[in-house]
Amino acid sequence: MAEVAEWGGADILVNNAGIQKTASLADADAATWDAILAVNLSAAFHTMRLGLPAMAERGFGRVINIASVHGLVGSINKAPYVASKFGLVGMSKVAALEYASAGTRETGGVTVNCIAPGWTETAIIEAQVQARAEQFGGDTEKGIADLLAEKQPSRRTSAPEEIGELALWLCHRHAHNVTGATIPVDGGWTAQ
Repeated sequence: MAEVAEWGGADILVNNAGIQKTASLADADAATWDAILAVNLSAAFHTMRLGLPAMAERGFGRVINIASVHGLVGSINKAPYVASKFGLVGMSKVAALEYASAGTRETGGVTVNCIAPGWTETAIIEAQVQARAEQFGGDTEKGIADLLAEKQPSRRTSAPEEIGELALWLCHRHAHNVTGATIPVDGGWTAQ
């Protein structure tokens, strides 16, 4: 920790680590639960509790937690994942309230927000895409289309870079009053 103290701590913290394993509630085991909660929720808790006090002292800081559409709605066979993402959204709201008065408009304040992506072109959805593709003789494009048709009205995935651009905007000083928000990037999934 001495090294962190020497350079004053982080101005921006993006908690983007995430793992998922699909299984019914009855089939999910304790090890899966523990692993998913450790990566998706506990890791963010520890980085936030260590990073936010220094941000508040400086009057500027940004925490952006990459949640998921599953932090806003449930889906079958994803109990540990959904629980971790709902927890991340809730914890972010608490942190936003605790640090809302830190800093000023001039310094930029301290904000804590979530981004809640829907289907995004990342490795975390590979297993689900492949399972759907198998239903179409291995046709990945048809598997993706089937997956999107089920929940995401735009029927388009998001690129990771698009999520990154939103995170970048939230880091600007002019976003000083955007805190405690969970912004879905889900092609209308949560609007249904």
